[in-house]
Amino acid sequence: MSIRTSDLKGRVAVITGASRGIGRECCLLLARHGCHIVVVAKSTVETENLPGTIYSVAQEVKELGVRALPLQIDIRDEEAVSKGVEKIIQEFGRLDILINNASALWWQEIKDTPMKKFDLIVSINARGTFCMTKYCLPHMIKNQFGRIVNMSPPISLDGFKGHVAYNISKFGMTMVALGVAQEYAGQNITANSLWPATIVESQVC
Repeated sequence: MSIRTSDLKGRVAVITGASRGIGRECCLLLARHGCHIVVVAKSTVETENLPGTIYSVAQEVKELGVRALPLQIDIRDEEAVSKGVEKIIQEFGRLDILINNASALWWQEIKDTPMKKFDLIVSINARGTFCMTKYCLPHMIKNQFGRIVNMSPPISLDGFKGHVAYNISKFGMTMVALGVAQEYAGQNITANSLWPATIVESQVC
């Protein structure tokens, strides 16, 4: 079952990695269509290298005429994710849309990849997406409505050179979407992966 943009009014959308870049743009686009927005990210203080915070994006959202809830959450922290979802339900009473946008970059060959870096990107990209999805799903099931979008690529056997660790982490995000789609087929809960056709410049912290 699809959803028209006209049906978005009053829905509650949760976007991770939302303090800048693609995440911020998702917040503003959904707000323009009438969604209330939960701005999830770690940034609460703006810096020269990392402009934008959960508060600045929340303010932009409010100026579009909808409600906004800024939440500082490290998606690697299960307790923080669980408590964050509780706050969302306390504030809005529902949760309809989840965009798993938060992710970390690492484009190096296997021999040049420290295990600490491998653990970091997998914990953010694959595990963090799984964790957010796990805690949001029960509320989607309760309301018999859910839309999950993961910013991750189609699973392919090409393009692994220099991207092995990154691909492991991002394909994990895609597998979460595939799993949700199969587990909740016919229950008005859908999941998809969205991957830009062109390179998107990102600020790396």
